[in-house]
Amino acid sequence: MRIVYNYHIFGAQKYGGISRYFYEIASRLSQLDGHSVKIVAPLYVNEYLRRGDIQVTGVYCPPVRRTGRMVNIINSTFANLLFKSICEADIFHETYYSIGDSKPRNAIRVITVYDMIYEKFRQTLSPDDSTLDVKAYSIRRADHVVCISENTRKDLIDILGVKKERTSVVYLGYSLGVENASINRLGGKPYILYVGMRGGYKNFATLLRAYAHSNRLKGEFDIYCFGGGKFTKPELALMSSLGLKEGSVVHFSGSDKLLAYMYSAAVAFVYPSLYEGFGIPPLEAMSCGCPVVCTNTSSLPEVVGDAAEMFDPTDEEAVRVAIERVVFSDDYRQDLVRRGRTRLAFFSWDKCAQDTLDVYQKLMGNC
Repeated sequence: MRIVYNYHIFGAQKYGGISRYFYEIASRLSQLDGHSVKIVAPLYVNEYLRRGDIQVTGVYCPPVRRTGRMVNIINSTFANLLFKSICEADIFHETYYSIGDSKPRNAIRVITVYDMIYEKFRQTLSPDDSTLDVKAYSIRRADHVVCISENTRKDLIDILGVKKERTSVVYLGYSLGVENASINRLGGKPYILYVGMRGGYKNFATLLRAYAHSNRLKGEFDIYCFGGGKFTKPELALMSSLGLKEGSVVHFSGSDKLLAYMYSAAVAFVYPSLYEGFGIPPLEAMSCGCPVVCTNTSSLPEVVGDAAEMFDPTDEEAVRVAIERVVFSDDYRQDLVRRGRTRLAFFSWDKCAQDTLDVYQKLMGNC
């Protein structure tokens, strides 16, 4: 089988979840006998592709100021030439949504849908943003749609009316584990860990309020936030208005080793998001032996199973109670850690790659 992935995400992301997903499945499928795997990216900025374990048609372009616009122009200009004149494929898997079409002749077009966040939270988009139109167009022209959770598939069907038989569910894997952990010590009080972006549907403000309104939590634990950029002025203003002491909520950024250590040393990982298409951070926490406290909405129950303490993310009191139930019980934390290790067996990049190949083979058999 000849499998081709296009350039879109590799020309946009130096690192990132979506490019990591395609790198992980492409690198594994390329090692299998009887299958050829190629990524066609005239210019790419992605660091995963520089590892040299996947066939790439294209040239690495060091990301500098204005690189993104230049890469887009060159890629869109040369894509049709490269794909349609020198590239033969059975499966053409688009790596992101686009109006442009460089599908090789006779190839089956596949696209992956990660979530329906913008459709559910339209207020986060400006009125002239074309993201939703481009996404809907890309999905409707695809021969088949891979969804990363059953919840994402349900939302896709409900919102865009895609027929279920045109979809498959393939769960993601995770890459972070305790073996990535740094030996550095952070010092200070025990802490609750938050990871990732914090704005809008990520619901970080509710976590802050739940924490601020618990004298027990404030007295014994700090909140450490990893990634997502430095605290914004509105976030700092909220912390001040809640009476949170300086240094009780701390921001970190850095390597995967630092993140793995922070998971492994945290008393609990809290994930208060209102909506997730999948949710890799809870799996990362489980892999590092960190108990998970997370929302009970969207795909999260599907991902964590019985290996997390869950709460209603719209109920500040429920968030507080759930966190306190975990952090003040050594026995319960250890029970969640054990359940987490068991839950991880359902998710890996090897399984994701094999399940994706099964989708491709099924599509080829239906032709």
